[in-house]
Amino acid sequence: MSDKASKDIIIIGGGPGGYVSAIQAAQLGAHVTIIEKENLGGTCVNKGCIPTKVLVHSAGILRDIQHSKDFGINVSGCSVDFAAVQARKNKIVKQSRDGVSYLMRKNKIKVIEGAASLVEPNQVKVKNKNNEKGEIFKADEIIIATGSEPGSINVEGINHEAVLTSDEVLNLKSLPKSIVIIGGGVIGLEFAQVLQRFGVSVTIIEMMNHIIPTEDDEITKQLEKALSKEGIAVFTQAQVKKVEILETGNSKVVFDVNNEAKTIESEKVMLAVGRRPAIKNIGLEDVGVQFDKGCIVVDEYMRTSAPGIYAIGDAVGGVMLAHKAMSEGRCAAKNAMGLKNIRNLKSVPRCIWTSPEVASVGLTEKEARNLHESIEISTFPFSANGKSRIINDTNGFVKVIAETKYGEIVGVHILGAHATELIAELSLAIQMEASFQEINETIHPHPTLSEAILEASLGLEGGMFHI
Repeated sequence: MSDKASKDIIIIGGGPGGYVSAIQAAQLGAHVTIIEKENLGGTCVNKGCIPTKVLVHSAGILRDIQHSKDFGINVSGCSVDFAAVQARKNKIVKQSRDGVSYLMRKNKIKVIEGAASLVEPNQVKVKNKNNEKGEIFKADEIIIATGSEPGSINVEGINHEAVLTSDEVLNLKSLPKSIVIIGGGVIGLEFAQVLQRFGVSVTIIEMMNHIIPTEDDEITKQLEKALSKEGIAVFTQAQVKKVEILETGNSKVVFDVNNEAKTIESEKVMLAVGRRPAIKNIGLEDVGVQFDKGCIVVDEYMRTSAPGIYAIGDAVGGVMLAHKAMSEGRCAAKNAMGLKNIRNLKSVPRCIWTSPEVASVGLTEKEARNLHESIEISTFPFSANGKSRIINDTNGFVKVIAETKYGEIVGVHILGAHATELIAELSLAIQMEASFQEINETIHPHPTLSEAILEASLGLEGGMFHI
């Protein structure tokens, strides 16, 4: 327990970063209040991680059934009951949201519904339907965890109500026949594959040279091939010029690819160009909180430029992932309670729930070459892995990058089945500054997908065993 156990802490935002920081502070003895303008759980529970993965899993089961003959199982009459899929998604979202509410009660955390804004470094005004003028709440420390919102682009017609955000696609009552997804990042790709597997004709338009441009080049190239093989049309280096709404109700997207004009007509258009911090109208300027390029500026302790005010998660930019927000939330809460805790961004895993899945941690090959004098790289394909053949999913590989001097692992990239589960071992390795030799001396169970990690690491020592 902290030596400042009587502190009052207010947390603005009840998403993963907010509610985890609240629990951490409460466990350290603080009196904690969370202010949330919508639903506890934030984007992750209500509009992001949880509901999208429900859809991904349903689409994956459909795909498995369609390929059941490969396993000697004959299935007929398989179809999608989209209303039932959506009902299950809504049920799981409610269960998750109720779970967060239970955790607040269990940890004696006060929850206030309303829109919060900073009026002093230690004062927050909350407006809600019961008090439109607002009520002032005081705290010793404040943590900003306001999350993010869907991004946009300056294109004619993009703000028409027929152009959907990920929030609206999640709540579709029926499946469209076709959809154009503007943006080839994490959100766009996951929705693209789900909808394609549910029978929707999908086109992705991405302005960069390749999809998920922040990931390793080898990963993006193979994933694009996999998506194309499923029938998803992918246009890269494509610039959307305008979106027109036709008399039929359909939309026409006009775009350029290598200076060649193209048009696509579809029933729906989805805008998936990433997310931006939701930090407008919360009074940052009034209390002297510095922000830059739309993100709150913080130090390694999650402190803002204003005394007693911390910020975490999507509000501070960087990798916008729930688990990063949770880690930063714990860090901020500990520091708010008088402890010393430094945030760690080196071992944040990045995950994409496409099929094959993508998971990575640390540096890309390009980043590693720029940062280190010399590096070694080893790649092992899942096609040479026994468990991959058992589950009939051999697409992808494990790529391990180590710096040469000490053999320290500086980056790992996985494309393949259950990559998002496998990456935790490598996140721990990078956190502990482990060498590939230490991975090589760690016994991995057989037959498992995790053996592909061992084999890739063994390649850095001079030889693999199963290829």
